[in-house]
Amino acid sequence: MKISLSLENSNSKDVTIMVDALRASTTMITALENFQTIIPVKNIEDAEKLASKYCAVLAGERGGAAVKGFDTGNSPVEIQNFKGEILVLTTTNGTRILEGLKSKALVGSFVNAESVAKKALDIAENHIDVVMAGVNGRFAIEDFLGAGAIISNLQDHALDEMALASVMASQNKNWVNIAVKTSKSAQGLYELGLGDDVDFCLKYNIYDTVPMYKNGKIKRNL
Repeated sequence: MKISLSLENSNSKDVTIMVDALRASTTMITALENFQTIIPVKNIEDAEKLASKYCAVLAGERGGAAVKGFDTGNSPVEIQNFKGEILVLTTTNGTRILEGLKSKALVGSFVNAESVAKKALDIAENHIDVVMAGVNGRFAIEDFLGAGAIISNLQDHALDEMALASVMASQNKNWVNIAVKTSKSAQGLYELGLGDDVDFCLKYNIYDTVPMYKNGKIKRNL
């Protein structure tokens, strides 16, 4: 099995794991504990229309801050206070990445690293590509380290150099915590008073939930 690591765009037509550690991946994983379906949407206007159409909970952010008039932001901590059949979610990076994937698409992060790696192995034929969402096209260290936490469970396979580097970088959890908490993304969240989200996103393997994106919707892959 070939294991690769990419930024923004997937190199696999087989299986891709999207990682947006702070915070879209973690919010999606957490939300599927209380929702049947998540509809990820690229822009605010479409999100509002879909939420109205389906009488859905509406969540999202721009620049990290909750969108005015939405039920909640892109917060894994806050999303636990909501439940329903459908969640409509729009985020700056994660939802955009999912729309561009051409393979079977899973969502992963620290909180489900072991489970998403196992599921990817179960359904892949020859190539698993882990895709870092980044921030507006730029490298984000939290996604690199989150990818490493996932790929650490795939070390028996053929890792490309980027994938191997992420595994090596993610071995010391104390260093990972420091690097993520001092990242530009985390600092922006702290300034918005969302530090609890950062701490939550750094919890390892607290969920066995593996979100799967297909036909514009995310569901729990059983």
